[in-house]
Amino acid sequence: MIEYRDGSVVPTGFDVPVEPLRRAAHYTGEPGCIAEARSLAALFLEQLRTEWCAEIGSRAEQSVLLVVSELVTNADRHSNGPYILELEGTDSSMTVCVCDSSAALPLRFPRDPARVGRHGLEIVHALATKVTVERVPVGKRVSAVVELSG
Repeated sequence: MIEYRDGSVVPTGFDVPVEPLRRAAHYTGEPGCIAEARSLAALFLEQLRTEWCAEIGSRAEQSVLLVVSELVTNADRHSNGPYILELEGTDSSMTVCVCDSSAALPLRFPRDPARVGRHGLEIVHALATKVTVERVPVGKRVSAVVELSG
């Protein structure tokens, strides 16, 4: 809420969001889903800028989009069904969560520059401050927290 006094604007503190911003989308695995997930994440970041006054650096924005790409690509390739992308954010961080129907937990391989492929989880761990993997009743959930001030 904003209060007006003698022509000046005084923020009262009630206009600051209390709950994190959240969005979710369901994907079938059809061609174009990964690009759609990246677009949703880009719009979500813009909404964080607008509603949370988040100062999101170019590097942080690219990190979020790459984490979304890697996690959604893994779900697309390794699950036997649809998957869900969940986004949650505030002015300082964003959590990217992907749930799919495969109970097989993703493997993080040791660094090997000579290896072709299978670097997705390694990339996610390099960009995120926290990565969690857990089994859920219908498969698994992989979450990554990315700091936005960078």
